Amino acid sequence: MSKVALITGATRGIGKQIALTFAKEGYNIAINYISENEDVENTKREIEKYKVKCFMAKGDISNFEDCEKFVKEVIEEYGQIDVLVNNAGITRDTLLMRMKKEDFEAVIDVNLVGTFNVTKNVIPYMVKARSGRIISVASVVGIAGNAGQTNYAASKAGIIGFTKSLAKEVASRNILVNAVAPGFIQTQMTDVLKDNVKEEIAKSIPLGRMGTVQDVANVIKFLASEESSYITGQVINIDGGMLM
Repeated sequence: MSKVALITGATRGIGKQIALTFAKEGYNIAINYISENEDVENTKREIEKYKVKCFMAKGDISNFEDCEKFVKEVIEEYGQIDVLVNNAGITRDTLLMRMKKEDFEAVIDVNLVGTFNVTKNVIPYMVKARSGRIISVASVVGIAGNAGQTNYAASKAGIIGFTKSLAKEVASRNILVNAVAPGFIQTQMTDVLKDNVKEEIAKSIPLGRMGTVQDVANVIKFLASEESSYITGQVINIDGGMLM
């Protein structure tokens, strides 16, 4: 029987590459979305090229009832969730002096509360199965901080604390809980940066380049595999050595 991976925020960018990477490995995929659009249909089509199933579940991760509903739908469709990847996230960058209360709350609600909402609804099924992998996408910003990102840094630091605490709670049930902390990754968000800005960023990275979405997906694939069976409660930086 094929394993099942539920990946949030997977209709583009890092999340989409994670979904495609798991599909290549033979996993059936479940993805949440908020509204119908081209990204949703295109992602589903690309995943199904690997001859696996792709279930699209409508729901906003910042809404607990939505998460409860779409997790149940995934279980009804597949009967199991073997891997949960908490990837969905947003930014609302600005200096704290200028930051609106709504900008802080929106980022915390999606990035951190959303991670709780989905995990809270998935974990009972993993406990019952006495098996599972939970991998959350944090950020190097959650470790080192970054000016203009107090909201984002707080949300990602929260995910790290959440990961370490949950890992201790569920280790006896053979559920491994880890996080990854990407640095500068080439995505649609970084594509809009000017070339000279990208060059300056690359100079600050010991490996001399930005990471790719596949770099992130590869580490997550490893953390979901049997090869990682003695790793839990960890945060793996994927940053080209930036935070050494």
